[in-house]
Order: sequence, then structure tokens, then C-alpha cells
Amino acid sequence: MKKRNYIFMGMMSSLLLLASCNMLDIQPVGKVIPETLTEYRALLATAYKEVPADRGLACLRADEMQVIKDSWELERYGKIESWDDYAPAGTTTPFEWASYYSTLFSANYIIEQQNNITEGTAADIQQLVGESYLLRAYTHFLLVNQYGQPYTRPGAVDTQAIPLKVNSDINEVLSRNTVGEVYSSILADIDEAEKRLNKEAWDVQFSYRFNALSVAAFRSRIHLYMGQWAASYEASENVLTSKNTLEDFNTITYRLPNHFQSVEAIVALDRPLTSNLSRGASASSVLLNSYAEGDLRLDVYIAPADKKGYRFSKKSGKDEYRCTFRVGEIYLNAAEAAAHLNQLDQARTRLLQLMQKRYTSEAYSAKEVAINALNKEALIAEILNERARELAFEGHRWFDLRRTTRPRIEKLLGGKTYILEQDDARYTLPIPRAAIAANPGLAN
Repeated sequence: MKKRNYIFMGMMSSLLLLASCNMLDIQPVGKVIPETLTEYRALLATAYKEVPADRGLACLRADEMQVIKDSWELERYGKIESWDDYAPAGTTTPFEWASYYSTLFSANYIIEQQNNITEGTAADIQQLVGESYLLRAYTHFLLVNQYGQPYTRPGAVDTQAIPLKVNSDINEVLSRNTVGEVYSSILADIDEAEKRLNKEAWDVQFSYRFNALSVAAFRSRIHLYMGQWAASYEASENVLTSKNTLEDFNTITYRLPNHFQSVEAIVALDRPLTSNLSRGASASSVLLNSYAEGDLRLDVYIAPADKKGYRFSKKSGKDEYRCTFRVGEIYLNAAEAAAHLNQLDQARTRLLQLMQKRYTSEAYSAKEVAINALNKEALIAEILNERARELAFEGHRWFDLRRTTRPRIEKLLGGKTYILEQDDARYTLPIPRAAIAANPGLAN
């Protein structure tokens, strides 16, 4: 087999920074151009591994975590939680950019080369290509929900967001696409993935890979983000028809639901909170105070206070806590979508089915009475509050705030008050300055 540069390994870290130059300083690294299914599978495994952990980092901008003020981690994360996006970089942990496009390059290369893959069954090759389409879709989804305006914001669909990358041409000069164009591409890729994905479930060691159920799970989420309630509800119910078991916190045998071996796991790719972030940020008072008496999640999800009074997440810090899609989220998606459709009985049913596994029996009984008495607006508000409690530390909070009300947030940090105003422009991240400096077209 020829020893040549992989052409995709190691170079995508600079692709977006150098795109305007039409050249890359790439040296051969002695790796093999893939030919067999096994080699292409290894390439996709690398692409999976490169998916950044920015979902959790973004949640520092929300209201569920606070950076420890007497820790050196303040230098990593302090500017992020105070929405200071233009201060000198220093030691602040940056949001990713190039890693996303490295992942996209690998996914694109597999899609383009699908007819040249050897030594594999047709079904296995189709599965691999389907995963590549879904990974491309998911990567664009993460990018547009950080660097593009929220789809549901009035006028956002026609605003400039991020560059779509749907080929492996390393010399292509990229420019920004609109939010609407990005979402259209994502939906098209999900459709293509659906045609090919044939693996119903993976052995647990491969639970990071997309499977057939991923399609409905992804549609459940993306249509929720688009405010397309009927499509989200239909997709959610499709998932729950096939997989609906929840961890029961009233037993002694449960796992944390974002554990890769949880009965709730659909795909366990993302690790939203890194070890550094888990040590550097504790649960905020806003999150802690949101758990009512009898809500088992307060102590299941959050460790007891340490000697300084900080309470840290139990759902992170170890590689085993990986979650991209899980059953608990789907119940909440179904409930929210149904409520917006005025299907209040269905919304209450899905919400209460989740709550029954999360509250003591006494607390649940009281919750059941309260939920059944809520009108539409109050029910939607309660569902969103349940999302904050249920999905804490899993990388959803900032995205949920963006797609819904983009509320005013006030924080007291180091004796100084910081405010993110209602619908503040800082609900959308700026494209990294280094990327714009190398490719000024990204500023437009």
C-alpha cells in the first residue's frame, strides 16, 4: 500500500484560517490513503473524536454554572462567563473553529469516496456513509448554534452565519452562508443519512457512533430549535415508540442518564464538560434553587457542598459521561412540541412520565396535580424549567436560552455586576479573530 499523506489528517486545523490563501503548507506524514472499509472506519473514528466539547463551555455563558473564584481555572473561563468576547485571549479557553472543519473534511471525504471503498459489505459501507452524512449535519448544527443567530429569532434565517463545507476541496475559499441555508443543508443530510443507516444499535464500546434511531432523535431536536412543532413532535414520538425506558431515581440500580451505558443512551458521542471545566465551575445558585423539595435530581446530579460551599456536577469529569441524544431529552422535546400545538394532554403525559422517575412519590403526586392545572403558557414555562433541571451539565442550557426567549441575565462576579440584556447580540458568538484575520471574507 502506498505511503502518502492522508491529505485530511492534520491539515484541517489550519484550513479555515488559510482558506483565502488558496494554499496549505502540508507535509506528508507517512500515513495511508484509505482504501478499505476498515481504513475508512478508522478515519471516521478520528472525525468522531475531533468533535469539540464547546456545548458545555457555552453553558458558562448561561445561568447553570459559576466559575470558582479562588481557583486558577478563573483564568481559563472567567471571560466566558462574563460574556467578554473581545478581551485579549490570554489564557482564556477558546471556542473551537478549525476542529469542526477538520471533522467536516473527514465526513466529506468519506461521502465522496463511498463508491471506492473496498473489502466491506454493501450494508456496512452504507452504514459508514450514513454516519458521515449525520456527522456532517451534526457538526454544522453545532457551529450554526454558536456562530449563527438562533433560527427562531425574527429575521435570523436570512442573516449570515457560518460557512457550509460540503466537499473535501482544501483550496476552496469559503464564505459565510445564511442561517436558513445551513439548516436546509442539515435537513438534507439527515434525509441522506436515513437512506443509509441500517444499524439499529451498536455494542456498548461503539455507542459513540450514529445508529438508525439517531435520525429521529436529531429531527426531534432540530425541528424544536426551528420552532417546527409538528415535525418535532412526530420525530419525538417515533423515537419513543422504539426506545422509551428512563432511569428511575426511586430505585438503587439507576445510572446517571448521560452515562454512555445508561438505558437512556441513544448516541454517546459528546462530552460537554471536560475535566478542567468540571473542576473549575460549580452549580450556580440559580440551578440549585430550581430543584424543589422531593426532586431527587438535586443530589443525584450534584455533589454535596465541599468545605467552601461549592457543589459540583456528578454528571461530568470522566470520559464515561458522554451523551449526544438520550431518552430523557426526547420526552421533554415531545412535551414542549405538543404544548405549542395545543395538545396539552399529550404534553402533560410526556412531562409527567419523566417527572415520575425523578421525584419522590409524594413530591410527584403534588406535581401531578399542579401540572394538570396549568394552562398552555404556564405548561410551556414549566417544561422549559424541567429542561434546565433534567439536562443540567449536558450542554443544553445555553442553546435552550438562545432558541427561546434569550432572557436578560445578571451575574455578580468578583464584586462586579455583569448583564446580558434581553436578546443581546452576545447570544451569538463572534467568529474567531484568527479565522477572520486569515480570511477577511468571514467577517461579511
